[in-house]
Amino acid sequence: MDDEQQRPPDHGPLAGFTVGVTAARRADELGALLQRRGASVLHAPALRIVPLADDSELLAATKELLDQAPDVVVAATAIGFRGWIEAADGWGLGEDLLTRLRGVELLARGPKVKGAIRAAGLTEEWSPSSESMAEVLDRLLEQGVEGRRIAVQLHGEPLPGFVEALRAGGAEVVGVPVYRWMPPEDIGPLDRLLDATVGRGLDALTFTSAPAAASLLSRAEDRGLLPELLAALNHDVLPACVGPVTALPLQARGVETVQPERFRLGPLVQVLCQELPGRARALPVAGHRVEIRGHAVMVDGVLRPVPPAGMSLLRALCRRPGWVVARAELLRALPGAGRDEHAVETAMARLRTALGTPKLIQTVVKRGYRLALDPATDSKYADA
Repeated sequence: MDDEQQRPPDHGPLAGFTVGVTAARRADELGALLQRRGASVLHAPALRIVPLADDSELLAATKELLDQAPDVVVAATAIGFRGWIEAADGWGLGEDLLTRLRGVELLARGPKVKGAIRAAGLTEEWSPSSESMAEVLDRLLEQGVEGRRIAVQLHGEPLPGFVEALRAGGAEVVGVPVYRWMPPEDIGPLDRLLDATVGRGLDALTFTSAPAAASLLSRAEDRGLLPELLAALNHDVLPACVGPVTALPLQARGVETVQPERFRLGPLVQVLCQELPGRARALPVAGHRVEIRGHAVMVDGVLRPVPPAGMSLLRALCRRPGWVVARAELLRALPGAGRDEHAVETAMARLRTALGTPKLIQTVVKRGYRLALDPATDSKYADA
């Protein structure tokens, strides 16, 4: 029993890291997955979904397809397909639409869309194993689209070249705009998320739709923070996207992202579980293994939350492990510390308390402080 009490607690792989969530839909699910693995989560929807049940564009597209049957209907998202059927029901056109869809070649982008199609009493003709609209396009073009009437459910995501390629192949394309992305009604949370990203208060930022990424970039541009945001995402804050289409707005700005092989929330979280601990710096200090994470430090496998000022000092010491860092330099690392070097002593005392092992950081009289790097490592740095 004593051994169990002394054993370090089982922290998740994301313990000590802060992850931003920009999703409007399924944000609670993504946040729960991240928290279950130890992460702190900062959520701000970068957009909101506006259903088009009362929208004239959707009604016009539906009537157009009822008047003149398409040869093919491409269903892109489950929520969009369900929304279309529900909107048609509201207009008294639900049964007519279902009847029309039973007589066409129905293509589903992925398994969730297949589920929505079958829930409506319909059957899809085909669905790509990759869940990619690019594979849907390849199939259509291989079959030949000259003279074919193709309805494409638009779903807020950019479809680079999809409609243009079909029209270039001779198809008549009818867009079905099921919902629109709009900026959030309350912009405050998004601004706080943006500030946290620029201020390196996040370790990773997740995106589950291209419009969310585009919305964050647009808001940063409006506030004059776009260069700072791009710098943060390129160097310090890991941008993680659920798939390649979601990453397009970021890639267009030169930001490289990480993505899971399967375009799902679970695999997205698993990518973070692999990437973030791999980016954390681990050092042998005073006989202990010290791993520096976003807002906490793992000392011999035990998670030690550290105040922001303490993390600033620790990062300054870690930039030159084993070397003495002057108080004046540490003072500059403290946010809003002013000119009083006593602030360094106060923050350092709190840092040592938070770490639970005061000997990790040595005071060098009249010079400053240093990480007590183990001798073997110390000599390695000296030889470098």
